[in-house]
Amino acid sequence: MSINVLLVDDHELFRSGLRSILQKQEGFNIVGEAADGLTGVKLADQLKPDVVLLDLDMPVMNGKEALAQIIGTHPEMSVLMLTVSEDVNDLAECMRVGARGYLLKNINIDFLLTSIRRAVDGDSVLSPEMTTKLVARLRSPEAPAYPKEIDSLTPRERETLVWLSTGVSNKHIARHMDVAESTVKVHVQNILRKLNLVSRVQAAVYAVEHGLDKPAS
Repeated sequence: MSINVLLVDDHELFRSGLRSILQKQEGFNIVGEAADGLTGVKLADQLKPDVVLLDLDMPVMNGKEALAQIIGTHPEMSVLMLTVSEDVNDLAECMRVGARGYLLKNINIDFLLTSIRRAVDGDSVLSPEMTTKLVARLRSPEAPAYPKEIDSLTPRERETLVWLSTGVSNKHIARHMDVAESTVKVHVQNILRKLNLVSRVQAAVYAVEHGLDKPAS
């Protein structure tokens, strides 16, 4: 089954190259393209792609605004930011809104293809060099306050949340927790529901912000 992809980027040459690469790969289908955020939002609503590759700096409507509108209407849609911006504030804001991942345009093709597949499977994806920046940006030197909703998590769900903060896959979590991968999926669903989050990336950000990114001693 093919993964339907929508490309949203104002640089025609970049879109053309990306389209050419993805169309040559088995299992990928380009369903539409947009050169600005507003058109991207409209196409995402009309075409309902599996994945949206979304640039940040675009005319008419920028990537952050487009992301908010797409996730607001289709919270289940996988949106991957694909940008040149290494600004940690851009990264953190996109994560908070609900992007499934944040990729820099200097990544190689294999990493991009793997990231798209992982996003469709529900995993969060980041360019390696952005992971450290995200953690440094979110971790406060002060002791974080624990929101009341954290108490609603079971011990196993809290352990899963710790693993989510590291960005690893369900298979990896299952192996370390010695449970079935299907059990991890249930834990993740419960975490998102109880904490009123919409994606694994938001859960990871939440964990770091509230000091839950390390196992309790």
